[in-house]
Amino acid sequence: MKDIFEALLSEQQADGAIPHHPYHKWRGAHWVLLQLADLGHPPGGRKLIPLRNQVYEWLLSERHLKSVKTIEGKARRCGSQEGNAIFSTLILGISDQRVEQLVAHLIKWQWPDGGWNCDKKPSARVSSFHETLAPFRALALHARITDCKTSRRTAEKAAQVFLSRKMFLRKKDETVMDRGFTRLAYPAYWHYNILAGLKAMAEAGFIMDPRCRPALDLLESKRLPDGGWPAEVKYYRFSEGTLRGTTGIDWGGTSRIKSNPYVTADAIFVLRSAGRE
Repeated sequence: MKDIFEALLSEQQADGAIPHHPYHKWRGAHWVLLQLADLGHPPGGRKLIPLRNQVYEWLLSERHLKSVKTIEGKARRCGSQEGNAIFSTLILGISDQRVEQLVAHLIKWQWPDGGWNCDKKPSARVSSFHETLAPFRALALHARITDCKTSRRTAEKAAQVFLSRKMFLRKKDETVMDRGFTRLAYPAYWHYNILAGLKAMAEAGFIMDPRCRPALDLLESKRLPDGGWPAEVKYYRFSEGTLRGTTGIDWGGTSRIKSNPYVTADAIFVLRSAGRE
């Protein structure tokens, strides 16, 4: 794992910053901190402070905040950005007082149904699974660390966005909402799938809710003869260059017959949390 941490941080310059916009896919500070946090990088590393500053300064800048539009009474905001920043800096032990501003913004921007959405169409009525997962995960963590009751209530309301749809099924007829939700991936980045959703539920203490069962059953059904789980789709390109959408880390690719170690680790965590492994 140390080699992966070093690879993720390989573009740091002399001042500790990464020479891309923080949201540059998939090499900017935003994504690097998220992957370090998700993979269990030791907390408190001073080397990560410049990356934290890049992310916080971007998300709290006047320009960024002015870009948040309220349409038909709902803030149109990609909540995954603030959510990932909160989650990663808390997990890595590098947050400062500015994290509370990010938390306050997410709480302010929550939609009536419990989630977040950046869709600017006035007709948009329901929250986005993609944009709600990271804020849910982050606010549940913030509540656990700080005992903040407002964060807890906000996270509990966000959980219902997923649970009311059994993690991937339409309310009206229980058909699959989006085939992409059923395809396992690592890293998933901002994309929602049942494994990412169940992992967040396990972290937040909701995994034993009976409405998780259909997704847990589906996850179990995807286990391969070799004992692991596959990556069924990938959202990155492996490259030594720095083009958007590329990464210098080979996350194992996709396969129908061979397990992916990162997907497998998450699947085992989820199933053990649910008392199934």
